[in-house]
Amino acid sequence: TDKDSGMFFKNEKEKCFAYLAHTACDNNNFILDFHITPGNIHDSVAFSDLYKKIKNNSNQHTTAIAIDAGYITPYICKTLLDDGIIPAIPYKRPMTKKGFFKKYEYVYDEYYDCYICPENQILRYSTTNRDGYREYKSCGYQCEKCPQISKCTESKNHVKVITRHVWEKYIEKAEDIRHVRGNKAIYQKRKETIERIFGTAKEYHGFRYTQYIGKARMEMKAGLTFACMNLKKLARFLGKNGLLNGQKRRFLRNFWIQFNFKGKNGAGMIPAPSLSTV
Repeated sequence: TDKDSGMFFKNEKEKCFAYLAHTACDNNNFILDFHITPGNIHDSVAFSDLYKKIKNNSNQHTTAIAIDAGYITPYICKTLLDDGIIPAIPYKRPMTKKGFFKKYEYVYDEYYDCYICPENQILRYSTTNRDGYREYKSCGYQCEKCPQISKCTESKNHVKVITRHVWEKYIEKAEDIRHVRGNKAIYQKRKETIERIFGTAKEYHGFRYTQYIGKARMEMKAGLTFACMNLKKLARFLGKNGLLNGQKRRFLRNFWIQFNFKGKNGAGMIPAPSLSTV
């Protein structure tokens, strides 16, 4: 592989060198912008560059953004909420070892700045690490005698540690917004907009595999493809609303036919990105 691509892990069985196309579209399914990264770059890392592009190039104020689970981080939630944008997020399953207490089962006491475990023992603030997470620790000699310790921690000193990001309240606020009436419908529009774009790009425009090596070439391919997909949509919109004369209609119809080809997958090509969105 070249230096611009990276190993992409979809699951334990699917590992490949790939690129990711982080893409944004509006409510009418027009592609606003995109950002290409190597496959080993996490979605949340690529968010900032794409968001800045949209923010700088758009003349309209965005009221809500539907993002998938890969973009749910304290920084992203804080950025959107500070800009007055509603983050429409999905339910994210707790990443806890099977058979252990989930983090939400430890109650956070905001007034005393501590956590209370299911056995009503206190986990007090200890320190803040360099990644911005506050660490709360239990008392080892109390936990050693706890009947629920097998569901709580496997540490040798019997100390349970819970981390809380300094911007954790923004994730909690976004989670509260998720339950507000109407926000679930905003998130569900992803399957009608950005997911449809990804399906079309993969099925008809060769985005399952790429013939190009190098991030710059991938940006060129994605930019031209997305621009033409926008033109296709614009042609259909204008045609349906009777805003085209005969000559323009024939031109756009020919453009539609020529560009609406079915992409072919060739041997030896680098697998294309598992597309992500904001």
